[in-house]
Amino acid sequence: MNKAFVFGKFMPFHKGHEAMINFALSACDFLTVLVCCSDREPIPAALRQSWLEDTFRHIPQIEIRTYTYDERLLPNTSETSATVSEIWAAQFKTLFPDYNIVVTSEPYGDLVAAFMGIRHIPFNIEKNLYPISASNVRADLLNTWAYLPDAVKASLVTKVVLLGTESTGKTTLTRKLAAHFNAGAVMEAARDIVADSNDFNTDDLYLIAATHAAGIRQMAPGESPLLFIDTDIHITLSYAEYTFGETLQIDQGIWQANKADLYLYLNNDVDYVQDGTRLSEAERDLLDLSHRHTLDKYNISYEEITGNWEERFKKSVILVEQLLQHKVESWYNKVKSC
Repeated sequence: MNKAFVFGKFMPFHKGHEAMINFALSACDFLTVLVCCSDREPIPAALRQSWLEDTFRHIPQIEIRTYTYDERLLPNTSETSATVSEIWAAQFKTLFPDYNIVVTSEPYGDLVAAFMGIRHIPFNIEKNLYPISASNVRADLLNTWAYLPDAVKASLVTKVVLLGTESTGKTTLTRKLAAHFNAGAVMEAARDIVADSNDFNTDDLYLIAATHAAGIRQMAPGESPLLFIDTDIHITLSYAEYTFGETLQIDQGIWQANKADLYLYLNNDVDYVQDGTRLSEAERDLLDLSHRHTLDKYNISYEEITGNWEERFKKSVILVEQLLQHKVESWYNKVKSC
């Protein structure tokens, strides 16, 4: 039986890694992917492991392991060095005593295999099949997004939620921002489930919560690292409290899908438009108070969006740009400090 292993940081996991693992699977009967995680790296081992497990969940002859190590004891470097390779080969020999193959896309693969006394099968050392690296992704997520597997996209996507009471322009602004940033958008699920804001029940609200979360999960691994979402679970909870005095019991998966990086709350300081399906203006304003109370209850911080339609759009654009810049700088600083 041929048993092989692949190792790497996978920070983050990308399609070049995926191709190498698929190649390794074709060269052995059983494959272990070892996620090597330094004690100084910013991406948690469990998250990296989940990316790989999700991507290869239907393949029984593969296992994903994590190995967390102390950088004071083991070197964290990708350089081709006999000294470094010998140190890691000794560790791998302990972890994989009965394995006879190692697959890599690096020149040091020959050295590691020689020190272990096993066979090295190289994969695209030239890296011309997938011209991408994890450092490229960390430096420019926007332009390397297409090289990420869906599992990675779903966890790295930046979510911006637009909140507010009825007739404050959430849907229009969501679409306008998505078009401006060439990003994805998840529209309010309630529009397709409840035809009239004066006629619904708690079963409808549970269906809205589940449907909206499913829409977010579907759109998260899209073509853009930015996703705009028209309303979220907190608004559904607010409707339940305001209309029925009830607290909905929400599944953890729905909470996780709705978790966002930025919440924009549209103030009700614009002209009210009654389209025949909305609450009265007085009730609309009471619902606004309910929404704010719910957000405070769940410790959701939000940015207030006021003014006319164009002012709302401009302020929202600035806030999204600031968010994206902060995320890039935060990522860079974390990785640089490793």
